Amino acid sequence: MNPGSAESGVILWHEGPRAPLRHLFELADDSSTQIDSYIHLGRVLVARNARGEILGHLQLIPTASADTVELKSIAVREDHQRTGIGRRLVDRALANCREEGVQTVTVTTATADLDNVGFYQRCSFRATTIERGVFTEARGYPPQLEANGIPVRDSITFTLLLDAAALVD
Repeated sequence: MNPGSAESGVILWHEGPRAPLRHLFELADDSSTQIDSYIHLGRVLVARNARGEILGHLQLIPTASADTVELKSIAVREDHQRTGIGRRLVDRALANCREEGVQTVTVTTATADLDNVGFYQRCSFRATTIERGVFTEARGYPPQLEANGIPVRDSITFTLLLDAAALVD
């Protein structure tokens, strides 16, 4: 299957307004306040099926370091999760980053979101930092937010070094 394909569809850079993608951003983040702060930043890849329907997205945003980008948001429609679309989005984003000379990609998720934690590790990201008390009402998150029966409080950042020499432990 073509590395850009998604169920006989394609993975392409999104052109145009991001409002039609908001439902996907909301699958990835429980805070409208936070989504509002970054939805228009960076670039977004979308996975479309053969009918042109958007099945998932991945957002890359620049960081203060010119050779580092952040994978800020990724989600796949619930009816298409666990079909490989998320992995294909990540693979395509990483291939683009390598072509552009990006050396490091970071991504942050909730420590309680075990599915995300495992997904990023399967994509070769390595845990680098934990920040306590990130998911607060002051930042727009609902009180008593849980994932997998675990309170959502802290975040974990993963890093992937794209330089082949840096991949050796």
